[in-house]
Amino acid sequence: MEKSPDAFRTISEVAEELDLPQHVLRFWETRFSQIKPMKRGGGRRYYRPQDVDLIKGIRHMLYDQGYTIKGVQKLLRENGNQFLVAIGNGDLAAVEAIAQRKKADTVPLTQGAQPKTDDDEMLVGQPKAKPSRRFFGLGKADDEGPVAADNGRLSRDNRALLQEALFDLLECKRLLDQVR
Repeated sequence: MEKSPDAFRTISEVAEELDLPQHVLRFWETRFSQIKPMKRGGGRRYYRPQDVDLIKGIRHMLYDQGYTIKGVQKLLRENGNQFLVAIGNGDLAAVEAIAQRKKADTVPLTQGAQPKTDDDEMLVGQPKAKPSRRFFGLGKADDEGPVAADNGRLSRDNRALLQEALFDLLECKRLLDQVR
């Protein structure tokens, strides 16, 4: 008998569904404070559906996109849980909407009232350095794009575009597998 989509899952069910060892899930709980399974007597863990979706997103970013734990923590800090939940569910429209909202939130209202961040030291009136391309175009300047590779290696932008295409193909495969 299959559980309802809204039912809580045990650690063994989540580990099997996501093809992860149980100890990895326990380790991720220590690294990602956003993963908070309910614990019952004896320490037995029960994961809510939103916990499972978040773990799917974390797994995708770590294993499929090649992010580090610190990189995923930064994504969570900057974009929130819903960003990785959308990635875990393959909801590209939601990912793009969150990315656009983030981009709109960071547009300065006036030139003199630009907010400063810890890693963004600049003087008023001086041009800001171009941000590096990130997942789904977060931090991407309008004039950035694929550039010619040198020394037989992929450029950072071309690599990012290939990773996005791979993500799309993997999502298509997942959807096809569900239909079969």
